[in-house]
Amino acid sequence: MIKLIRQSVLPHFGIEAQEAKISALGNGHINDTLLVRWPSGELVLQRINTQVFKTPQALVSNADKISHHLCAKALQQQYGLKVVSPCLTQEGELAIDLGEQGFWRAISYLPHSLSIEVVKSETQAEMAAKAFGHFASALSDFDATELEDVIPQFHHLPGRMDMLRQAVQQDKAKRLDACRQWVDYALSQQSLLDELAEITPQLPLRICHNDTKINNMLFDKRDMSSMAIIDLDTCMKGYLMYDFGDMVRTFCSPEAEDSTELANVSVRPSIFAAICRGYLSELGEVLTEVEKRSLWLGARVICLMIGVRFLTDHLNGDVYFHVHREGHNLDRAANQFTLYQSLLDQEAQLNACFTVV
Repeated sequence: MIKLIRQSVLPHFGIEAQEAKISALGNGHINDTLLVRWPSGELVLQRINTQVFKTPQALVSNADKISHHLCAKALQQQYGLKVVSPCLTQEGELAIDLGEQGFWRAISYLPHSLSIEVVKSETQAEMAAKAFGHFASALSDFDATELEDVIPQFHHLPGRMDMLRQAVQQDKAKRLDACRQWVDYALSQQSLLDELAEITPQLPLRICHNDTKINNMLFDKRDMSSMAIIDLDTCMKGYLMYDFGDMVRTFCSPEAEDSTELANVSVRPSIFAAICRGYLSELGEVLTEVEKRSLWLGARVICLMIGVRFLTDHLNGDVYFHVHREGHNLDRAANQFTLYQSLLDQEAQLNACFTVV
């Protein structure tokens, strides 16, 4: 891949191949992400996974629109974070389509940035939640219908459950027998779908990040302040309860999402409370009352749904998420279902966090 980048990609950005240093960046599940440095600059280069993002031009167009909106807000002193912007090719394009050799785009690199994988303190959780809330608030006056759906029905639990049922029926990788307990657990959660069907029609459509993992908020490593929200690939119209839910999913456990130490996987109430404080401090005046009530539902739906997606991919033979070991997606699924159960077990205590904000 490095040879391909040097010969076919970097020239489009006016970068001399022999001068460039290329290294892997981050640990995303979907796209290939690299840091390119040369004597006079640096950028982040990505090969978009077109099996996942079937309309990659829409993806880069969405990200460009959001970047322009946030930059305008920053000029008006209404957005206090740094903005990750697309780097245009020499032809003035947002991306390079090399057919079978990949769809490539470049974005600005923020020096002194640092990402973390596991939240270690309430301070980190509140700061990141506040940053994601600030991001959502700055986009609250952006018409959500201007963005294309790069993954239709991305956060659609009924559809994800149907995909799981289909994967179970087909059992392409012959893995069903070894994970039957988790399949039965996931499919038994019908009451959550009923609750979702009741509240969703009452919620306004917003522009959502749709992947508010802790590692998609960059800290400034010089003082550990919040620096930027990154990874705008899944920004689409949707419901903010899911952005809140993904923060709960990725902030609250003391274990990484693929940890097999299930006895340690649980929701830390103090971290949950910090998310509530940070997120609502930026969005308290923006959210409707129904949206505020939906946040607890969003936390449960996202934890269950991501578990369902990991389990479905395991049954299908690991065709969606990158895996690094045998049974990796099953480990992820078991982890997420355990976290979901922890939410249910602590419902009264966690729900009380909303009343003290």
